[in-house]
Amino acid sequence: MEKLVIERDANSFWVGRTVFITGGSGFVGANLAGKLVTLGASVVCLERDRVSPNSLDVLDLREKVTVVAGSVEDISLIERILNEYQPDAVFHLAAQALVGAANRSPLATFEANIRGTYVLLEACRRSGSVSRIVMASSDKAYGSPDVLPYRENFPLQGVFPYDVSKSCSDMLSRSFAHTYELPVSVTRSANIYGPADVNLSRVVPGTIVSVLKNESPIIRSDGTPVREFIHIDDVVGGYLAVAESIEKTKGEAFNFGTNEPLRILDLVTRIIRLAGREGAVEPTIMLDSKIEREIDEQYLSGEKIASVLGWHPEITLETGLKDSIDWYARHIDRFA
Repeated sequence: MEKLVIERDANSFWVGRTVFITGGSGFVGANLAGKLVTLGASVVCLERDRVSPNSLDVLDLREKVTVVAGSVEDISLIERILNEYQPDAVFHLAAQALVGAANRSPLATFEANIRGTYVLLEACRRSGSVSRIVMASSDKAYGSPDVLPYRENFPLQGVFPYDVSKSCSDMLSRSFAHTYELPVSVTRSANIYGPADVNLSRVVPGTIVSVLKNESPIIRSDGTPVREFIHIDDVVGGYLAVAESIEKTKGEAFNFGTNEPLRILDLVTRIIRLAGREGAVEPTIMLDSKIEREIDEQYLSGEKIASVLGWHPEITLETGLKDSIDWYARHIDRFA
């Protein structure tokens, strides 16, 4: 298990605040929970299923937070949580987040991502305690515009099931903000990677684990799609910055990007190089267009959040991948 160092800053914005995280045992939710615990917050995590492994347990956080079992689509449960724990801040991260799974099961994806969002927003609207909400959208909410990089004023025009679900949940959040003055902001992030992601169907952890085991990493496309990858620590920092400045950010959407887009094949070969496995393993192309239908090219402009909050990512892709490879090398037994 990871050892969490508690270093509370007496001047921290988060000391003594109660925070509710949906999807709290997932990769992003657990990392966010861990950071908030170190900042002195009291964290409540919603967990639909306790799968093993999960990021909350991998990071040894389960005993440091309050975990509530249940679904974000259950409005009675969400209202009970808000009434009982009286959170100041809500981070909505619960979602069916896998493109392939969304294509195989669109109804379940729409239930989790769309219904789950409006249920949470309505419960927050009725609550008297919530003063800041951050809703995690995605770069895929933009669909496939002709112009790149994506900017926040672009229309949201998702086509495939996951993309549509994110377009809808994004618009719902801003609708609640503008109609009811709900203090909610939207974040649209590039692909998130880093330590403690246990979902090996994602390209970064899947490639790293395969390479460390001297196996050929699988690319589920022809390798040419262009993507942008942002380290989990930068994303967590961005979420906190948006929440802390809710008076400036409510009703707005903000991109989290890195200005480092690259082809998936180039990402995989870079991981192989950084892991010291050049010549030992080669990527395997296993294109399945019926299952893994995705947009060809995606990357984001981060100008708006830099202008409004002065925030920008600090971890380069090279540094972040090295950090991730080191973490998975230390924990490779979990992925045997």
